[in-house]
Amino acid sequence: MLSDLRFRLRAIFKRSAVEQELDEELSEHIARETEKLVRQGMSRGDAERTARLSFGGVSRIKEDTRDVRGTVVLESIVQDLRYAWRGLRSKPGFTAAVLIALGLGIGANTAMFGVVDRLLFRPPNFLRAPDRVHRIMMQYTWNGERQLDNSHAYKRFLELSAIPSLERTAVFSQRGFDVGLGVDAQEMQVATVSWTLFDFFSVRPVIGRFFVAAEDTTPTGAQVAVLSHDFWQNRYGGKADVLGQTLYLAAVPYTIIGVAPRGFSGFSEEQPPAAYIPVTTFGHLRDPRFHEHYGWTWLNMYARRRPGASIAGVDVDLTTAYQRSWAVEGEIGGYKSWPTAQAAGARAFAVPVHTARGPDAAAESRVATWVMGVALVVLLIACANVANLLLTRAAGRRRETAMRLALGVSTRRLLQQLLTESVLLAALGGLIGIAIAVWGSRVLGALFLQGAEPVAVVKDVRTLAFAATATLAVAILTGLAPALAALRHDVAGSLKAGVREGTYRKSRARTALLLFQGALSVILLVGAGLFVRSLSNVRATRLGYDVDPVIVVQARVRERLTSAEENALGVRLVEAATSTPGVKGATLATSIPFGGNEGRGHPYYPGADTARIRRGQRYMLQAGTLQYFETMGTRILRGRGFTPEDRANTPPVVIVNQAMADRVWPGQDPLGKTVRFGEETNPYMTVVGIAENMRGSRIENDSENWYYVPWEHFRAVFGGGFYGLLVRVNGRAQDYVDVLRRRLVQEMPGSSFVRALPLRELVAPRQRSWEFGAKMFVAFGVLALGLAAIGLYSVIAYAVAQRSHELGVRMALGASVRDVMQMVVGQGVAFAVTGIAIGGAIALWAGKWIEPLLFAQKARDPLVFALVGTVLLVAALLATLGPAWRAMRVDPTVALKSD
Repeated sequence: MLSDLRFRLRAIFKRSAVEQELDEELSEHIARETEKLVRQGMSRGDAERTARLSFGGVSRIKEDTRDVRGTVVLESIVQDLRYAWRGLRSKPGFTAAVLIALGLGIGANTAMFGVVDRLLFRPPNFLRAPDRVHRIMMQYTWNGERQLDNSHAYKRFLELSAIPSLERTAVFSQRGFDVGLGVDAQEMQVATVSWTLFDFFSVRPVIGRFFVAAEDTTPTGAQVAVLSHDFWQNRYGGKADVLGQTLYLAAVPYTIIGVAPRGFSGFSEEQPPAAYIPVTTFGHLRDPRFHEHYGWTWLNMYARRRPGASIAGVDVDLTTAYQRSWAVEGEIGGYKSWPTAQAAGARAFAVPVHTARGPDAAAESRVATWVMGVALVVLLIACANVANLLLTRAAGRRRETAMRLALGVSTRRLLQQLLTESVLLAALGGLIGIAIAVWGSRVLGALFLQGAEPVAVVKDVRTLAFAATATLAVAILTGLAPALAALRHDVAGSLKAGVREGTYRKSRARTALLLFQGALSVILLVGAGLFVRSLSNVRATRLGYDVDPVIVVQARVRERLTSAEENALGVRLVEAATSTPGVKGATLATSIPFGGNEGRGHPYYPGADTARIRRGQRYMLQAGTLQYFETMGTRILRGRGFTPEDRANTPPVVIVNQAMADRVWPGQDPLGKTVRFGEETNPYMTVVGIAENMRGSRIENDSENWYYVPWEHFRAVFGGGFYGLLVRVNGRAQDYVDVLRRRLVQEMPGSSFVRALPLRELVAPRQRSWEFGAKMFVAFGVLALGLAAIGLYSVIAYAVAQRSHELGVRMALGASVRDVMQMVVGQGVAFAVTGIAIGGAIALWAGKWIEPLLFAQKARDPLVFALVGTVLLVAALLATLGPAWRAMRVDPTVALKSD
């Protein structure tokens, strides 16, 4: 069998040598027969003739021998590949245009597939039975608004874990920790997890062990840590003696007991954690009673169904357990107005592990899905472009094709050659596409995966399989049009055309492909225009404060301080910040826009419509020192801001924003009104000012309810400490971050330190979906426009070349150069106008699906449609200029002489 295989391979790759051996063998047989006949008395001439006749046709014997080898099909494929390669090498311009179009289309789709696959489909590395693993979410109605929650208290996690349809449950929470001590401390991501997490994955530690149940029990847990592989390599050089060493996390010592394998990151969808610690250990350090109440919801819960258990059955069990837990929560909290679980519609259910699959998907995930669709549209445009180029090339070779068919080449073999050429082009385009995807995956990963490990295109089997599938689909799509055209080939008509085969023939296929490209380009450009307008609207939106000159400072206190000590520290930090060169103002704050908001209950005053005030509303508190409004740049519309007279021993006052004023006191002047927040024992506060509206949790919401309390009144009425500082500087915030941090850390007690970052870094992620959409739609829209322009240019150029005789005759009969130019340009403009009409109609129809992703922007924006139409018309004019110039230079004398 091996000998036979070697022979067949040799017949394919060393065909000339095998053919020579066959000729020699046949000649030897004929020679022996000739000698035999000569010995029998025949003359040599008669003997040779008789030997050849008795032996049969040499050509037929050769064909039969090749059939016996079983390599005819492979040999014909190799011949077709060589023929296709010679044809492509002879037309380098055509080949380059095709490969660039295919490479860009395949590369863009491969890169986007890697991102979308990671967001939506690829299970976490090493996950066991991924089809049975889910996130657990809760849903309920509160103040008339349906709430969706994926954050669990530890007590609720234990209660939901007890249902029989679940085989295993775990919790996973990731947050920033100060790793190390003193000046060497760095903020890194650390995962607080239950010991059961590791059982969800088919992993074993590289060295040491994972923590076990005995080290993850309430109330305290054990201070042990498992390092990630990357952190072990980077911080400890991959040394085995790391076991038993102490790792300080938030100033708490943890003993290193193991190292996770490379590529393991648990259920993290962001930057992989540096270490894993027991959830009970961290919970006890933050709140010794964390396992006894429901107040601290901070954990994501994951569960694996038992084999045979359905998702519907699990949802029923989860809801039953959640409703029991809901009732217990009301009893523990002693809430008088706590609704029943049935009245609140409380339920718990299993959802996919990937957050991008919903139901709580972020806007970036939805945009990424749309961009994947956009990339597929670009690939379709590229395929249409290549198919058009192949049709144009086939039309130019009509006479050659007719001659080959007339000489006996079968239609099947001709189709095989055409498809082989398409496959070769697609394969080369696929290789270029993979190279583009390697670069593109880094760019797209940075945009959509937010610090997660990038997709390794060349090493990833799933991504390579997609690239191969896309390449095969491209080969079929691009080869289909030329193959169908070959089936309808008029051999006699093409041969009768003689040398001048240039009588122009309109092709419905080429026209349809060209209009298809134009229409899809319009759709993508309209999407690009809408997202660009959205991004412009986002950037122009007043948030209720200044963003760029403000720095957020978070004090990381590692020692337990009394309330008085914490307040004194806050005062020192404000004074130190204010005295720093370049700082215009500073204030303590209990809330940070998009970084953490404080709430102390709903407003109340005698006679208030409580149901209307509370229905679906959140009221957020901001307490600040004297310079709060000047520091943030928040404008006071009426009344006043904070003053030095607002001290602890004076009547408490409050400033509300315009949205809250309109909601709580509709049609009334709120200045001078009194209102109470939170507990019934809290004092009433007098409204002394109205501030402009502020967006601190969602950029899309321009009616958030905010109220502002002077710092001394906040401590007297509500108690509590500060979340951080807000500092305003002269110029760009990033230029002062390091200087400010170094100055403030001098005021911190012991090993505590501060973290400073520009406010822009908190706001920017909220604008990311529109920025992503604008960038990606513009990039793909421009690419689509370029491909469409190339397609239009090729069709018009071919038409001019084929009609050169007709144009010459027209000019000889009196047509002016201007007439010829108008005819050529008019053809291109007609294509463009038709494509604009078709694409515009589709874009108008599809706008309802993309409008939810836009910001203050209608999908049917006349300005965007008009601009896109203008751009496409200009592109069409530019694409026809070259062919029109050549048409104007046609020599009528040459055209007439050819007749």
